[in-house]
Amino acid sequence: MHTVIAEITGNIQGAFGCLAAAIGVGLVGAKAVEGVARNPGASVKILVQSILGMALAEAVAFYALFMGK
Repeated sequence: MHTVIAEITGNIQGAFGCLAAAIGVGLVGAKAVEGVARNPGASVKILVQSILGMALAEAVAFYALFMGK
């Protein structure tokens, strides 16, 4: 019984971690598009910063998936 509850808790933690990463990537992407729309000349700098931001947001998903097990 306790192992089932532990597995469910770990799955919920992984799901919320992946949800948070998806929201983070979506926000970073939306703000990057908004920034390029406002200043097209800075698109390369915005692209680099948005890729870094998305990578950090995706790290949250990996932490949630691997630390929950």
